Amino acid sequence: MFKKKKPQYNLLELTPERAKEFEEKEGLVTILIPKFKTEFFRKLIPKSKPKDIRINLDELGSAVWKSIDGKKKVSDIVTELSNMFGEKIHPAAERIAKFLEEIYKHKFINFKEIKR
Repeated sequence: MFKKKKPQYNLLELTPERAKEFEEKEGLVTILIPKFKTEFFRKLIPKSKPKDIRINLDELGSAVWKSIDGKKKVSDIVTELSNMFGEKIHPAAERIAKFLEEIYKHKFINFKEIKR
């Protein structure tokens, strides 16, 4: 009948934290997503096949991912990366916000202030 309103959040005031394992090689990050959640099914995958789905991030995505430590707010990450990349990521806040929204939607990260 009546829909419950979802609380509105200011993304720049949220604190992201990683929800998936990752690897780093030559400065670029690869997020690892298990193909199966239970260990029983993971053991059924042949040894010659990878047990994880691998998501490769570009230079900016990798920098954002490495900046996520569960302590910094999004606004701190934007400032840090703006100083690091300069005009290369202009407009930084919008690009980083869009990236974080996407990886949050796919459950690669969580925000401390939001309970799922």
